Amino acid sequence: MVTVRRAGMEDLPALNHLETVCFSLPWSDNTLREMLESPLDTVWAAVTPNRRTAAYLDYREVAGEGELMRVCVDPAFRGRHFGRMMVETMLREAKRRGVTAVTLEVRASNAPALRLYENCGFRREAVRKDYYDSPKEDAIIMWRREG
Repeated sequence: MVTVRRAGMEDLPALNHLETVCFSLPWSDNTLREMLESPLDTVWAAVTPNRRTAAYLDYREVAGEGELMRVCVDPAFRGRHFGRMMVETMLREAKRRGVTAVTLEVRASNAPALRLYENCGFRREAVRKDYYDSPKEDAIIMWRREG
């Protein structure tokens, strides 16, 4: 049984590992530290029974709106619904806190992520041309609005 829990500074090595295996431009150790220390961010980790961090999610809340900043699922654990588990945890927490709108950006070519977000109620609303590097690519801006 996988446990989803709040991540802390003790999770930094695992988050660094996930960044390097998931992204062409991983966040730096310093960026991850700032994320974990930020009062605006909530970070969750999905941990397996043998204490391996399979996924993490960073959510930021500013002025009553939420932004899904990052979802990382270890390639060894993809296809097991960890991403959905993380997004649903974030959405429940956002709703509990009274947040009615959550946004995110995703690479235009990331079909599995687009499918996940659409299945979780997010809708495509805009495109940021050439937003990503390595490789250069558009970002799809998605929103999930309630009420």
